[in-house]
Amino acid sequence: MKKANTDKYIVSACLVGMECRYNGGHKENASIRELVKSGRAFPVCPEQMGGLQIPRPPAQIMGGDGEDVLSGHAKVVDSKGKDVTENFIKGAFQVLKLARMLDCGKAILKEKSPSCGTGKIYDGSFEGKLREGKGVTAALLAQEGIEVVNENDY
Repeated sequence: MKKANTDKYIVSACLVGMECRYNGGHKENASIRELVKSGRAFPVCPEQMGGLQIPRPPAQIMGGDGEDVLSGHAKVVDSKGKDVTENFIKGAFQVLKLARMLDCGKAILKEKSPSCGTGKIYDGSFEGKLREGKGVTAALLAQEGIEVVNENDY
């Protein structure tokens, strides 16, 4: 298998100003937006790609991190108690498919997100507490050899 292009990126859509966060907001980052404008980066929202609406209740991983979700040992649940694990897994695989299609070797993802967190995610208590771990999409991309970093490390 040929190595993916490390000059092309998948980026969290909320980081380029798209209003796709759970609350309908964004977390625009000017330098990441410029990467998209240059044609080197492609915005994605795994949660939307997995079929979730905007706005939607916030979700967190219960019982582990994104790797645990992918292995069937944890789940993603929203603040109303609805299991949205399948949406998160579907979205992650859609992002992976797009990254491969576009030959992207890197991803810049939104830290703390249950999809995109690269090193820190919320702990599942909905009390604002963080834990070490990756979100579902970040975990899948890393498992598949795509380098993942967050907006602070880019």
